[in-house]
Amino acid sequence: MKILITGGAGFIGSHVVRLFVMKYPNYQIINLDALTYAGNLENLRDVEGAPNYRFVKGDIADQAFIDELFAREEPDAVIHLAAESHVDRSITDPMAFVKTNVIGTVNLLNAARNLWQPGGYAGHTFYHVSTDEVYGSLDFGPEMFTEDTAYDPRSPYSASKASSDHFVRAWHHTYGLPIKLSNCSNNYGPNHFPEKLIPLAIHRLRTGQPVPVYGKGENVRDWLFVKDHATAIDAVFHNGKLGDTYNIGGVNEWQNLKLIELLCDVVDEKTGQGPGTSRRLIKFVTDRAGHDMRYAIDSSKIMNELGWKPSVTFEQGLAQTVDWYLANEEWLNSVTSGAYQDYNTKQYAGR
Repeated sequence: MKILITGGAGFIGSHVVRLFVMKYPNYQIINLDALTYAGNLENLRDVEGAPNYRFVKGDIADQAFIDELFAREEPDAVIHLAAESHVDRSITDPMAFVKTNVIGTVNLLNAARNLWQPGGYAGHTFYHVSTDEVYGSLDFGPEMFTEDTAYDPRSPYSASKASSDHFVRAWHHTYGLPIKLSNCSNNYGPNHFPEKLIPLAIHRLRTGQPVPVYGKGENVRDWLFVKDHATAIDAVFHNGKLGDTYNIGGVNEWQNLKLIELLCDVVDEKTGQGPGTSRRLIKFVTDRAGHDMRYAIDSSKIMNELGWKPSVTFEQGLAQTVDWYLANEEWLNSVTSGAYQDYNTKQYAGR
């Protein structure tokens, strides 16, 4: 089987690529990534020499490139993770999210349909990886997002992902494209670009900078260790039903302020600082525009149908995450300085 994984140099994508390359040596894995600021091939140094792995630089929003790639490579399946994903960036530059998340997804759908439809769709899968943010915001209480929750996106980012979800389902119902779809909660773990909450906080704590917390820190998110997300994607890809959607979550809701306080305590313990040292760096800042109050995922479908469940508690996963960042200061320094982008530019100039 030849699988095209888009966005494979990014945070979640690199963990999925690594899992598939190492677990399935008989598969050919093609990693397609545009190597924007969040794409970093250093995330995959340990598998870059594997005989069943190959990297291709390219932009999914470039229709001609995507059509040529599919015609040349003839992938049997697509796992689509490439996306602009930072809410704050979507507020300042929404069109970049429309270009990648909507137009890019439709380009992939069309290319897959054109390649697979003439010979019949048997043996093919287009797996679209999405977010819980398409469902909107929940009040505090027992309610959780299920696969039947109506879409109610509140940011340009979530609106672009909701749109891409609708196009994926439309290609299934209109053209018969064999699709699978999953919506996941917030991920954390190694290799996370330090613009998101947990890696940003770790980076600032290790350098003694204030750690920003929006508003009063009351917003609640469901957190999932990224390696558990990768195993869930593996389960859905191989055993999920065609045409179905699976919600993936950590069953692990945390208020932002409580999360940052716990993270501060873990960093203090790991670095030998006195208790409470890092908490002094917490700084409350003006809340994000349209900030959703609560996300919570009901993962019972994937647990009951596919037998998947998170492998670590949040405390265990957070400790592993802090250990990784403290042990990989060179990676973090490269990412925060932008040095890796200089390498990518030189290495793939003209491609």
